[in-house]
Amino acid sequence: MRTLVATVVAMLAFAGNSLLCRVALRDTAIDPVSFTTLRIAAGALALWAIVRWRDGRVPVAGSWGSGAALFAYAALFSLAYVSLGAATGALLLFGAVQATMIGTGLARGDRLRPLQWAGFACALGGLLALLAPGLEAPSLPAAAAMLGAGAAWGVYSLRARRGEDPTAATAGNFARALPLALVAGGLALPWASIDAAGTGWAIASGALTSGVGYSVWYAALRGLSPTVAATVQLSVPAIAAAGAVVWLGEAASLRLVGASAAVLGGIAVVVLARAQVRSS
Repeated sequence: MRTLVATVVAMLAFAGNSLLCRVALRDTAIDPVSFTTLRIAAGALALWAIVRWRDGRVPVAGSWGSGAALFAYAALFSLAYVSLGAATGALLLFGAVQATMIGTGLARGDRLRPLQWAGFACALGGLLALLAPGLEAPSLPAAAAMLGAGAAWGVYSLRARRGEDPTAATAGNFARALPLALVAGGLALPWASIDAAGTGWAIASGALTSGVGYSVWYAALRGLSPTVAATVQLSVPAIAAAGAVVWLGEAASLRLVGASAAVLGGIAVVVLARAQVRSS
């Protein structure tokens, strides 16, 4: 039951990142660079407090390479949500993360079975269908930014070292990403725009849906197999889409629904087929 509750909370938090970022950049005066800086600062502080309370020490794990990948993800994520809908952004992000990780595995010598290739092709086809020109197509610059955010998060995930405390490592990586965010904030200062509502959403995104969300997810992972962990993450774009419709008033277009089915279904085939190979 503890693992189930932690998993549900973590998935809601991950989907919440998209919703909080979108509502802040759509409905408040905050700019994307300021949002990113505040989000990373709040996340770093929350994770520092969690590790300090849990272990009684200051987190020193992580690396500068992972910190840079984390900053790239957060910055591109915010830039994309200036114009992308929350549901579309979450789907593009998730698809890009999985494509990056699967593609890296192929480059390192992994081999996919025919069924997995079919699933991978289905997922890529869904992304291409979502981006194809048309009245419901997202802005290409915004979509490119979100795909870049997904690639950066994929790199960040691949850099995670086995055996290292993931919460402490994430705390250290947020701390290393903060100077990069502050530099970016300084360079963008002439165009900065901040208000109370936007600041509140940015802090909530950093401290709650990022900092606390990641900590809860790492706790849930102790009770999940790798296959189940990968599969339950398929729920994040769906939760984000539901939240976008209910909370943000976004429309669920047929293009988005069809693309979601293709992307999430294709990735599910790859993940589940991989698990079958490993268990045989």
